[in-house]
Amino acid sequence: MEFVLDTADLDAIKELDQLINVAGVTTNPTIITKSGKQPEEVISALVDYLKPEQKLFVQTVSTDLEGMLEEARYICGLRPENTYVKIPVTHNGLKTIKAAKAEGLGVLATAIYSADEAFLAALNGADYLAPYVNRMCNYGDGLGQVIDLIQMLEVQGLESKVIAASFKSVEQVHTLIAAGIQAVTVPPEVVRAMIDHPGTEIAVQEFTANWERAYGRKTLRA
Repeated sequence: MEFVLDTADLDAIKELDQLINVAGVTTNPTIITKSGKQPEEVISALVDYLKPEQKLFVQTVSTDLEGMLEEARYICGLRPENTYVKIPVTHNGLKTIKAAKAEGLGVLATAIYSADEAFLAALNGADYLAPYVNRMCNYGDGLGQVIDLIQMLEVQGLESKVIAASFKSVEQVHTLIAAGIQAVTVPPEVVRAMIDHPGTEIAVQEFTANWERAYGRKTLRA
């Protein structure tokens, strides 16, 4: 299972990369604009920081077939391996997914709001499928749709991986991991909420206090 960070904040990536096994980083046009930096600067910093085995996902901005395919080639050429273009599942996007896969490019189908959209992108050869979990919940049972998608891919023998995105709570992430999802991409604030349960700190403080009272020190060895 791949645990990916959904951010362009390099400081947050570095912080969390020290704490957990980060499989890669996803970005999108909105995430990059929020950085306050030029896109070339943001993308270059990510390319420089990520290890070869960590994956990088960058989204197209153009909306026509020719423009999306040109950007797909550029994105996938940023690194020798483990780099994927994110392509929305619009009409032109679906065409671009087919064309990009015909050229052997790595593709993540994104802006997915239903299991059916995702499944059709999988038939077009997309390596990853990114359903927008929280946004889907605004239209109905978003979590249920993603769980359906996991089952649909397994039943039909398709190799595309679901990389669920658009999380707003730990519970959403937990539910999909328990359902067997292949990957998630999670914003730093939700990752921190997964890590920082208040009970853990309370327990450590109790252990330390008890040890200090008994032995007059806060270390195992004197």
